[in-house]
Amino acid sequence: MWLQRLGWVAWPAFLAACMLELIVFAVADPLELQWGGGPLGWSRRSVYTVSFFVFWVVSLGPCALAILLHMRPAEVNECPFDPSQRPEGCPGSLSSRTP
Repeated sequence: MWLQRLGWVAWPAFLAACMLELIVFAVADPLELQWGGGPLGWSRRSVYTVSFFVFWVVSLGPCALAILLHMRPAEVNECPFDPSQRPEGCPGSLSSRTP
């Protein structure tokens, strides 16, 4: 299930990074970028690659937050242990049930 949720986060973030890449480099030339007052000195391909991965990592945050907010409270608070091995106080353990 977590692998599926990872796909739910990574794919929209990938598409957002693609869109950001298109928008940013439609108006900015990678060879004219400066860092610390001087030219960056990277090739166009390097700037495109690094910026794409930066955009992808930045886009992962909002996508992960959207998936987290979509989860039911029971999914977020679910105890990860087997019912027979749950520690005291873990939701669903025998000690947390009231008679």
